[in-house]
Amino acid sequence: MAQEQSKDRRKDGTASGPARRASDRGRYGRLSRERVLTAALELVDREGLSALSMRRLGAELGVEAMALYRYAEGKDALLDGLVEALYLELEERLAGQAEALSWRAELQCVARATYEVCLAHPQAVPLLTTRMLAVPLARRPLAVLRNHERVLALLSGAGFDDAAVVGLFRAFNSWLIGYVSEELRPMVDNPDEEEPAFRLGLHRMPAHELPVLRGVAPALAERGGSEGLAAGLDALLDCFAAAG
Repeated sequence: MAQEQSKDRRKDGTASGPARRASDRGRYGRLSRERVLTAALELVDREGLSALSMRRLGAELGVEAMALYRYAEGKDALLDGLVEALYLELEERLAGQAEALSWRAELQCVARATYEVCLAHPQAVPLLTTRMLAVPLARRPLAVLRNHERVLALLSGAGFDDAAVVGLFRAFNSWLIGYVSEELRPMVDNPDEEEPAFRLGLHRMPAHELPVLRGVAPALAERGGSEGLAAGLDALLDCFAAAG
């Protein structure tokens, strides 16, 4: 019996065979990469990125943390998996869009769908910047690369030369992520306050030093929505079209 049990352990001490299969079965059934990433995203949605760890995620799924290393090699791989999950959701949203749109209309669809995904998962949005700063192009999740390809193909098909395609691709991504980041920045200082000035904490800002900021703060606290995103993108595309 001891000999049989030893066969279920690898040299590094992790389970294999029947023991490995048992370790991969959580309270919600057998694990899969999709299930692991879905649970990770749900955890981050509820409690933020700081709550995410292999141990905590294992507890969510009803398995030992070691069982998760089959699907993510560590915390960084798990974070990259969350980025992948966001882009897979983006692909799903774009799959139902109308066909035969103009390149500008398709870019607007990509921007709007990205905005919707980000608002659905605001706690995970910082990863769209931090992981892109940490992961080289070729090592990004395939869903991310497919999104890059989609946007680049639209711009190339519109007749821009390579230099303009690259410039507009960078400008498109910068506007999109920057706009979403502004939309999601916390603005309310005290949500229990009904009076707007105290709700925003304007009394904490020195009036003689920040008169303009205090004046526009209520407007800044309102989201620009998808309409503001689209208007800014149109202006950006007009600039590049005029330069071309």
